[in-house]
Amino acid sequence: DLDECAASPCKDHQYCLNTDGSFSCKACDASCVGCTGEGSEKCKTCASGYVKEDEKCTDIDECNLPEKVCMKENKDCVNTSGSYKCVCSEGFEDKDGTCVQT
Repeated sequence: DLDECAASPCKDHQYCLNTDGSFSCKACDASCVGCTGEGSEKCKTCASGYVKEDEKCTDIDECNLPEKVCMKENKDCVNTSGSYKCVCSEGFEDKDGTCVQT
């Protein structure tokens, strides 16, 4: 078997998997910018919103940072994979970008 992966035939956001007589390109983990294999521990560098922790790229919980990320009144922070979103608190609804009581 010839290791086709030695020639790095895959795109930047993929890793190469050598198979018998061939190869396939697999997508890197969402937490990675470039990778050498499957999973968040094989990242070359961590994607935005992720930090290297115990040799893995893990999600940053922006909602637990000392500095508040949702500044508008009656908005709560909801952590998402690689990011966060600001949503109206319970009992409030979004009206033209402002959270008003329902």
